[in-house]
Amino acid sequence: MDINKILADEFKIRREQVDNTVALIDDDKTIPFIARYRKEQTGSLDDTVLRELSDRLTYLRNLEKRKEEISASISEQDKMTDEIAASIEKAMTLVEVEDIYRPFKPKRKTRASVAREKGLEPLAEIILKQDPNVVPEKAAEDFVSEEKGVATVEDALQGAMDIIAEDVSDSAELRKRLRELIFKSGNIISRAAAEDSNEVYKNYFEYSEPVGKIAGHRVLALDRGEKEDALKVSIELPEGTGESMCVREFTNNTSPCGQLVRSACEDGYKRLIFPSVEREVRAELTAQAAEGAIKVFASNLRQLIMAPPVKNTVTLGLDPGYAHGCKCAVVDSTGKVLDTTIIYITRSKGEAETAKKVIAKMIEKHHVSTIAIGNGTASRETEQFTAELLKTIPQKVSYMVVSEAGASVYSASKLAAEEFPDYDVSLRSAVSIARRLQDPLAELVKIDPKAIGVGQYQHDMPKARMDEALKGVVEDCVNSVGVDLNTASYSLLSYISGINSTVAKNIVAYREENGAFTDRKQLLKVKKLGAKAYEQCAGFLRVPGGKNPLDNTGIHPESYESAKLLLDKCGIDPEELGFSAAVRSKVEKVGLKKIAEETGTGIPTLEDIVKELEKPGRDPRDELPPPLMRSGDIMEIKDLKPGMEMMGTIRNVIDFGAFVDIGVHEDGLVHISQICNKFIKHPLDVVKVGDVVKVWVLDVDVKRGRISLTMKDPNKAK
Repeated sequence: MDINKILADEFKIRREQVDNTVALIDDDKTIPFIARYRKEQTGSLDDTVLRELSDRLTYLRNLEKRKEEISASISEQDKMTDEIAASIEKAMTLVEVEDIYRPFKPKRKTRASVAREKGLEPLAEIILKQDPNVVPEKAAEDFVSEEKGVATVEDALQGAMDIIAEDVSDSAELRKRLRELIFKSGNIISRAAAEDSNEVYKNYFEYSEPVGKIAGHRVLALDRGEKEDALKVSIELPEGTGESMCVREFTNNTSPCGQLVRSACEDGYKRLIFPSVEREVRAELTAQAAEGAIKVFASNLRQLIMAPPVKNTVTLGLDPGYAHGCKCAVVDSTGKVLDTTIIYITRSKGEAETAKKVIAKMIEKHHVSTIAIGNGTASRETEQFTAELLKTIPQKVSYMVVSEAGASVYSASKLAAEEFPDYDVSLRSAVSIARRLQDPLAELVKIDPKAIGVGQYQHDMPKARMDEALKGVVEDCVNSVGVDLNTASYSLLSYISGINSTVAKNIVAYREENGAFTDRKQLLKVKKLGAKAYEQCAGFLRVPGGKNPLDNTGIHPESYESAKLLLDKCGIDPEELGFSAAVRSKVEKVGLKKIAEETGTGIPTLEDIVKELEKPGRDPRDELPPPLMRSGDIMEIKDLKPGMEMMGTIRNVIDFGAFVDIGVHEDGLVHISQICNKFIKHPLDVVKVGDVVKVWVLDVDVKRGRISLTMKDPNKAK
């Protein structure tokens, strides 16, 4: 297999791009590094495409390895033929290769293997020839043997038919055609497993849908229902189509031998091939659904982590609760904890009034300007309390309800204990909630991505694949933003290209022992951080106020000379920090192509250098719309009426719609059909987590706590 050619064809990119990218991957370069600093080699492929290409490369290499293993095994059995070799060479999926290998694979004890041990394979071959002149019973007489355990002619014929049935089931071509038939004409059926089955799965108690059209989230729902013994799930074909396909493939006539082959085909279909292919198709549907769900989760996680930070504010974090009170923590603009306390706002009116005075004093003392409220238990009461308080104080303070998913996981973690040894678990959670508003990326990287809760069926996903995909997302996000070398936690540093957890801890230790880094080159003094790691990490680490102003940009040290030549061509003195919009106009005046030729730097890299010189230390999140902050009147679900127009923040995107926070504690659902006026395949085509959107209320079910919303303007429809 020419793997690189296959990749070039599949991704519709030049062979040269693939060759260079594969070489970089094989040289252990990370995806963020390749995407950011090797654009000339890759043709500016972004990190998402590079990860998909890397995944596909791994699959094709595993396929090639498996082909070699199977070819060797068949050859060792002296059963390799030119036809089998050609089939293996042509196969493009692991399923196809395993189908080819199936007849040669060592089998556990089966009816057919027992018949073979009794010497009945020659009889099976005689019957398969379907010679009209052969009388099966007569032919079977030669195989009756008390010694071999074949007592009668009927035993001999049954054994031969068992062998034929297994051969039918092992036919690679037939399995392929049956699989195609199931996707084309099969239905996936589900029924209640028992009379008292879990009502959660009520919609699937009498359910049927074409296999080729079923949506991924319904596949996962059926899988979970089956796993919980609430549903019985199966695949059905139009009656007779599967059997007739097998019979047509193997029978030549209606002779006595032909009739036996027909019976063996029908038995092999019902007992062996259909149950086997059904399991394979179900597994394929689950794998496709899981991959789709992981992609949705990854996209949602990316948007959540890359949410715009609320910078330069003193923030009060409120972790709501009933019995144990509402935990409070004030952090300054750098995330440093200034104050903590616990208030009780739900037990009595008197305690709530006392709590208002306590919070008002904290706001005044520390000049709090933003409040972050966790969205868990007692969140609605805490938001009501906050809204009432803000109306009575002179300070201008706004608040936002933030997802506290994973906050308890973090607060009980070893990392939290290291960060806040003097605070108990509950107060650490309040600190985390405050910091999530200030800098979602820096705080959320401390938490296992699966605990953040912005997906569907995430706990049913293949763990290794899920972890790999989500780690990749976090890695891409952290590196695209870059981190301050002198303030970043080791958990944040460990996501930087080329740096593992051990090296990240060594960087923090070096910083604590020697003081703040003054230039990037000092990284080479860090224990276990060698030249190769430095090459990969240096460009993503910022040194504000260091010796070299370029150290506070995303420009890689290997491109410093090019950057200085560019500044020289444009008449800008780097020591004067003359990095401004003037850079762009001067570059355009000289001409980017001309500068590229004179500096020997590729245009993509030069373009990135110009962007960095325009805005040193720029944060791509600053270019996004700010989060929706609230400052007073809030509503409850019972206050909502159909037709109401509201602003909300998208909290989660799933296959069938998006959940929107409209400030009433329960998130409303915008079904995929209500997102826009045109047909879309997936909500992610139009919306993403963190988007601030205008919605209208369609329906409210107060009893079940459900809100249906639309993003289609009803006034335009009129």
